[in-house]
Amino acid sequence: MAVMLATGLWGLDRGGMWGDESVTFQVAQRTVPQIWRLLHDADAVHGLYYLFMHVVLTVHPGEVVLRLPSVCAATATAGLVAALGVRLAGPRVGLWAGILYAITPMTGHYAQEGRSYALVAAGVAGATLLLVRAVDAGGARTWWPYGTVVALTCVLHELAVPVLGAHALTLALLRVPRRVWSGWGRAAGAVALLLLPLVWVSQGQSGQVAWLVPPGWDRVGRLARNVAPGPAGPVFWGTLLLMAVGLRERRTAAVALPLLLVPPGILMTVSQVRPLYHDRYVLYALAGASLLVAAGAGRVAGALGRVRFEGRRMRAGGRRVRAVVGVTGVLALTVTFLSQLPVHRQDRSAAHRPDNLAGVSALAVSRMRPGDPVLFVPSVGRLAALAYPKGFRRARDIALRESAPRSGTLWGREANPGELRRRLASVDRVWVVAARSALDPRRSQPDPVERTKLAVLAAEFTVREEHVHEERVRDDVLLRLYVRRRPGDTPAVDESPEGRSPGVSAGARAFAPVSRCRPARSLARLLSAPPPTTTATAPSQPPP
Repeated sequence: MAVMLATGLWGLDRGGMWGDESVTFQVAQRTVPQIWRLLHDADAVHGLYYLFMHVVLTVHPGEVVLRLPSVCAATATAGLVAALGVRLAGPRVGLWAGILYAITPMTGHYAQEGRSYALVAAGVAGATLLLVRAVDAGGARTWWPYGTVVALTCVLHELAVPVLGAHALTLALLRVPRRVWSGWGRAAGAVALLLLPLVWVSQGQSGQVAWLVPPGWDRVGRLARNVAPGPAGPVFWGTLLLMAVGLRERRTAAVALPLLLVPPGILMTVSQVRPLYHDRYVLYALAGASLLVAAGAGRVAGALGRVRFEGRRMRAGGRRVRAVVGVTGVLALTVTFLSQLPVHRQDRSAAHRPDNLAGVSALAVSRMRPGDPVLFVPSVGRLAALAYPKGFRRARDIALRESAPRSGTLWGREANPGELRRRLASVDRVWVVAARSALDPRRSQPDPVERTKLAVLAAEFTVREEHVHEERVRDDVLLRLYVRRRPGDTPAVDESPEGRSPGVSAGARAFAPVSRCRPARSLARLLSAPPPTTTATAPSQPPP
């Protein structure tokens, strides 16, 4: 737990929120009635988390406080994984499992995000520990704590439900008696009944995950690399070898293997028909990998501890060998962490996150004049202004009809196409915040408001300035100044990505130099996704 806490606090204030975090930040600061109204149309799957963060952010609405619950949850998860290892295979395996969980890069990544995934992982680890205790105790009352924790975890995020399948397989592998099945079945049934209203409401909001695609074998390989303490090289292959050895520890494998395989397997299978899978939705499966690796290492250490070396000058019995094995284990964990230190360092940089809304806001502060109109293409780009209003305080949101809190939406309601045309007709210059791909005239836009934005910009305006983040990302988030076109001006139409320098559009080359700042990758993805009129959400870095 100390290792996880130190890793989680290291670089926690990285100087910028990304899209999903900004959703948590701005929604959690609304009043409870406003949050409740939002959940009827969007993000019902995150309702409990938003209410929890509403309480947390009353202490201090800042980025560090936003991420502290995830740090604390990851710390608790490391302790729970260790407790599972102790109960299943002894103190040495428990210690190694907890430390492995703490030093895995995927754990550190989500320990520093203002989203619910680390809390869900803590709930699943706690429920799994309570499952093992209930199996050992055998009493009917032992299932109430288990059912309560599973229910809270699944309400926190409904895609934690597959853990019930993992626990069912665990009971089957352990060959528990009928009375244990009966107790677990009642608890699981109560959880399912409790979740039915949430599932029914969230089905009507399924458009929020329309950006997901059916996972292929590449996703399987990516998940395997993510759950290992080292995603490549000797550490990764050593991890797989120790997992294979750990399968020989029957009791530990009966708990860890279903937790590792069943939830991702269920979501990947369902996603072939209806995409629901993303690695972050199964973060809790990582605990199974840590337990299996530690069990394999413990089995190897146990075998070495029984070896006796005798020679003319040396006699080493089991106790000495066990001491050497213990020191070797500590060194192996230290080397594993140091080998992944560059990955951990990258995660502490705002540039490594999908986007940095603080950078977009900083550009707005430095470039916009008081009263300048600003247009977000599409409307999800308004997340930058909601998360960092200082950068857009002097600007006038020309398309906004009703603010996000008052409208009960994630980023507000915009004017209808006719009204938007009249508003744009009254200005000679307008700043546009958009992904480059969102401004592509060949791109189909199902929303009539978004089509109107592109049509008016292309027909009546031309690009005067462009300010863009580093061309490290494939689809830059742009801050562009459009001015009303005069006869002979170049039309405000992007070139295709082929045949131009990265990060520089035709308009920018014709009128002004391009300024370089930090990248904003996931916001570009959000901006380029065709949103529903009011209820689409950033993909949940970023939210379900």
